[in-house]
Amino acid sequence: MGLQKFEERLERLVDGTFSKALRGDVQPVEIGRRLTREMDLERRVGVHGLLAPNAFYVELSPEDFERFEGFLDALVRELAEAAREHARVEDYVFVGPVTVEITVDPGLRRGRVTVSSEVKEGPGGLSAAALVLADGTRVPVGSEPVTIGRLPESTVVVADPNASRRHAEVRRTGDVVVVVDLGSTNGTRVNGIPVKEQVLADGDEVTVGTTSLRFETS
Repeated sequence: MGLQKFEERLERLVDGTFSKALRGDVQPVEIGRRLTREMDLERRVGVHGLLAPNAFYVELSPEDFERFEGFLDALVRELAEAAREHARVEDYVFVGPVTVEITVDPGLRRGRVTVSSEVKEGPGGLSAAALVLADGTRVPVGSEPVTIGRLPESTVVVADPNASRRHAEVRRTGDVVVVVDLGSTNGTRVNGIPVKEQVLADGDEVTVGTTSLRFETS
């Protein structure tokens, strides 16, 4: 499922110049397959379930890297999202945020790609947790609270007249992440249900005013 979505998003990203650049031996979806296969091969049993690697290192030949260079950032984002989606499907857990690095290996021939990985803890040893905005932006939930509201100094600034200036806060204690309503006018909802304080689970939808954010631990 994750790779199917990955292919669909790439089809939207890749057109015109990019489609010509992709006519070669290495295809983005093949890199995605290698990455998810790496997760399956390197998974192991952890304290909270099946632990999968979350830091991935992709090496390309100089020729293939040059073909991908024009949309490298987009490819990195899509590969990371494919890893997160694969983790959700397979019930894998991460100990830190997903990262993907794509570099050149001068010793590789055109058409060859290598993918390696490691389990890498997040800053301060915190497990992966993030709020995903409507545009796909990911806001990590670390040791400091994530504030949500209309105030410019909020971590997540929402241009929503139905949201309060200081609307809600997402806090964590170890691996437990909680959303707390800060006495907002219109309240905070989790999966459509009004809450004052609620422990968040992977995939929960947090709504402030009419603005929704998705909470992810993968």
